[in-house]
Amino acid sequence: MSDRSSPSKVSPAGYVLDCCAAIGNGILNILQMFGSIVAFAGQTLLHMLTPPLFVRHLFRQFIDIGYYSLPVVGMTALFTGMVLALQSFTGFSRFNAESAISSVVALSITRELAPVLAGLMVAGRVGASIAAEIGTMRVTEQIDALTTLSVNPMKYLVVPRVIAGTLMLPALVLVADIIGIYGGYIVSTHVLGFSAGNYLTQTWDVLEPIDVISGLVKAAVFGFIVTLMGCYHGYNSDRGAQGVGAATTNAVVSASIFILIFNFLLTQVFFS
Repeated sequence: MSDRSSPSKVSPAGYVLDCCAAIGNGILNILQMFGSIVAFAGQTLLHMLTPPLFVRHLFRQFIDIGYYSLPVVGMTALFTGMVLALQSFTGFSRFNAESAISSVVALSITRELAPVLAGLMVAGRVGASIAAEIGTMRVTEQIDALTTLSVNPMKYLVVPRVIAGTLMLPALVLVADIIGIYGGYIVSTHVLGFSAGNYLTQTWDVLEPIDVISGLVKAAVFGFIVTLMGCYHGYNSDRGAQGVGAATTNAVVSASIFILIFNFLLTQVFFS
């Protein structure tokens, strides 16, 4: 008779140990990546506060991040304000509270929707572009060439992008506030039949400086996050086209997650 080897059986305790090891490795990887991001952010802030500053490169990033992002942010804010007015009317009409639509649109746009949606749209457009550009430079050894030429890659590649993102996203959000409120105004006056004068008066009365300022502060933080994540994942990209693609995806995903987390934290700080 031929010997037949029976398959090895893993005990239940072995399964438990394997699951615990997998969970532990995942937690350690997350903590390692978080620590790396914090260290990269610290280096970026340090280089932002010390000369030199590549002003010409900085102004180029102002155009790339701010001006070229204006159409997509403006369209997002416009249709968000229009949809918000329609949905508010549908809900408030059940309680005869249609007069509160202007207040809801103004507060929702300035406090939450404009900074969050602008941050997410810029993360998809700018964060992916930064990660792909810097990742390609890493793959083609252009970053190593900068070091060879005695040019600090952090100051030349990272600092101008982070400064531009931090300063330009509040400007985009301020424009988005105006466009979003105007979108709600268009729907309310031309579709729902509201009085234009009463709508504008109620909007002006309900808005307070803290509503706009909180949105602009959020936008500055989101701009820092988006550009930092793009630079971090591109700067630490793996070799090859697959590494650049992974860096681009990770930049958008991580920036979006951090935007949602910090949005909650900042809302707690301003309105708790």
